[in-house]
Amino acid sequence: MSERKNHKRGRSPRERGAEEMIEQRPIPDRRKASAALDEARLRQQAIGVRLRQLFDEVVNEDVPDEFLDILRRADERGSEKA
Repeated sequence: MSERKNHKRGRSPRERGAEEMIEQRPIPDRRKASAALDEARLRQQAIGVRLRQLFDEVVNEDVPDEFLDILRRADERGSEKA
């Protein structure tokens, strides 16, 4: 028996199946993988920039008068209970 078969003999069928699938997977071209990784990083950067812009816009918005009225009434009720 070959050394490879002896190595697989002690493994469960599930482990042997997974091992065979891994061995048969094609090796990706490193340049394609690197380009895909660079593209993913650029997308993430663009998303991060846009999220920061949106956050800054929300933070700098004025608080609506109706909401300020609600907060004032809540403060008044809280001081009445104390």
